[in-house]
Amino acid sequence: MTEFHYATDAEGVATITWDVPGKSMNVMSLEGLEELDALVDAALGDPGVRGIVITSGKKDFAGGMDLNVIARMKDEAGADPARGLFEGTMRIHALLRKIERAGMDPKTLKGGKPIAAALPGTAVGIGLELPLACHRIFAAENPKAKIGLPEILVGIFPGAGGTTRLTRKMGAMAAAPFLLEGKLSDPAKAKAAGLIDEVVADPMAAAKAWVLQAKDADLVKPWDQKGYKMPGGAPYHPAGFMTFLGANAMIMGKTMGVYPAAKALLSAVYEGALVPFDTALKIEARWFTNVLMNPSSTAMIRSLFLNKEALEKGAVRPAGVPDQTVKKVGILGAGMMGAGIAYVSARAGIEVVLIDAAQASAERGKAHSADLMDKAIGRKKATEAQKADLLSRITPTTDYAALAGCDLIVEAVFEDPKVKAEVTAKTEAVVGTDCIFATNTSTLPITDLARASQRPGQFIGIHFFSPVDKMALVEIIKGRETGDRAVAKALDFVRQIRKTPIVVNDARFFYANRCIIPYINEGIRMVAEGVEPVLIENAAKLVGMPLGPLQLVDETSIDLGVKIAKATKAAMGADYPDDAVDDVLFWMADHGRLGRKAKAGFYAYDEAGKRQGIWEGLGPQFPVAGDQPDVTDVQHRLLFVQVLEAVRALEAGVLMDIREGDVGAILGWGFAPWSGGPFSWLDIIGAPRAVELCNRLTQAHGARFEAPALLVEMAEKGESFYGRFGPEAKAA
Repeated sequence: MTEFHYATDAEGVATITWDVPGKSMNVMSLEGLEELDALVDAALGDPGVRGIVITSGKKDFAGGMDLNVIARMKDEAGADPARGLFEGTMRIHALLRKIERAGMDPKTLKGGKPIAAALPGTAVGIGLELPLACHRIFAAENPKAKIGLPEILVGIFPGAGGTTRLTRKMGAMAAAPFLLEGKLSDPAKAKAAGLIDEVVADPMAAAKAWVLQAKDADLVKPWDQKGYKMPGGAPYHPAGFMTFLGANAMIMGKTMGVYPAAKALLSAVYEGALVPFDTALKIEARWFTNVLMNPSSTAMIRSLFLNKEALEKGAVRPAGVPDQTVKKVGILGAGMMGAGIAYVSARAGIEVVLIDAAQASAERGKAHSADLMDKAIGRKKATEAQKADLLSRITPTTDYAALAGCDLIVEAVFEDPKVKAEVTAKTEAVVGTDCIFATNTSTLPITDLARASQRPGQFIGIHFFSPVDKMALVEIIKGRETGDRAVAKALDFVRQIRKTPIVVNDARFFYANRCIIPYINEGIRMVAEGVEPVLIENAAKLVGMPLGPLQLVDETSIDLGVKIAKATKAAMGADYPDDAVDDVLFWMADHGRLGRKAKAGFYAYDEAGKRQGIWEGLGPQFPVAGDQPDVTDVQHRLLFVQVLEAVRALEAGVLMDIREGDVGAILGWGFAPWSGGPFSWLDIIGAPRAVELCNRLTQAHGARFEAPALLVEMAEKGESFYGRFGPEAKAA
């Protein structure tokens, strides 16, 4: 299978075209690297070739490295995977350095052949690292294209020279947003920032013209020139010292020290800046290997890249069900949730009927889309024409007859079974018999709600997270009678609106809320015990949670927590375990401290709604104890109450695929992304260690920490979750 093609023209320009068969986007494989290496050798060795252009046969240049390459490097190294990774990375460095030096004399830096990159569209990861090794980068005038190095977002960093080259090209300070934040830019902004050299209408023609007139001096990179000094100063320069000091503080502030890739990247940059360029590449390769050998990075790559991509491509879609692309969706309820669903649906090109009890309410729901588009226009992410086009697809009305022709209904009315039953009946009276009905609920059992439907096989739950336009996860819930076509319809819809779906079976709180509510409750329970609230919040953040449990309940609203607690207690009766939590929660609600929306919760807020620290009135009612727990104990409590619920969900058949459990946890409520998700974290620490910690926590804090039978069994057998339940294990 040929991934790169080679051709020369009459003027002596060799074109190397990257075009991986069977893929919409080029990704680099080991075979591709070998092909590219051979073609570069052929061009450099051909006296008839005056210059080289590297381009793509697709609408984009490249989407990065095939991350399975990492696994192959490890496997092929046998008992010494670190050596395999390091040597494999150094082979990539050697290829890109060959392109960079282009056959020039190492002493005179003359006699090389000019090599340009012509980028028709998106170029990310190694898709930018390869062009950075070329002598000039030409990008098409394509505002939809994205250019950058996003590796840090999946737990690694640019390890094919991108870290070293970008730092030496731009300076550590200017390179930081692209390396440490994975910032992506359109071509115009990428040129302004200094990532690429030119933005033109025809990058291929411009690249060819350039290589034919390029001089020896045009080929020598700044870091290969005598007297090179790093922009902004090297670490030993006064300005550079301040840059690296600030970068270290910034990384610790943003990552809390739990993301190994960020620290490794900064180490590679700092150490690399002190030595010659080729030594810096070797240092980068060593730190890259260090990160790849870290189980955190392995877990992040698996969950945030491989598993997420598999779910978005339909890994759990029922087999044999034809395409269920949604053409017209009816949305019942124009509150914030319904309005958000209307917006993402219309943005995906779907015709939307937005129903509410009052026309004014329906109009306000549509206005939410107008507001979001105005913000996008203000950020230059959209145009007035796009806004008008999107709004033209949304019809706000009170008339249920307008739902005729809808192939999907998403009900987002008040969380009251009677209200939901009423709108279900009204809807089914006017829609076709093949229409799928989805209810957006976070707590009410789907099987119970389906009793109001004449067609329970076509009734399903679709749980969106708020705010809909920003949250990536959508939880699809199968009721007891939900059929495969309804599941396929929900999955196809979620993929249409560019969200990540997980599918779970019906049970109280489904999956996400089943895990996140215990996290919130554990934080509140500790307040009742006299644990310092600031310790609770900081312990959570130091272990990778985006929000502490007290801030989270403030954000979601304390009165909602009270409502859920009352409903849960009514359902569970004597088995209800959270009376100690309710003592705090109900007292807060009774005193009007309903969370951020009321500018009064566990935190104090100013008039603008900005958090001002833990509310001082909490202490007198729930005094802080003299003896405080160790921060690790607090962290274990906060993590295990979530993780054990994930295991119980798998054990009970609510969760059907551990990939969904990991991806759903990270995208749904931000479960410690460095861990790869609850199942990945358990695999990192090992089932025996997990059971040992559960036993300690149970003895100290109660039965909620008892290890599930499945976890105990796995500990006894020495099994891991991905070893037993992963896709490879299932395939075997």
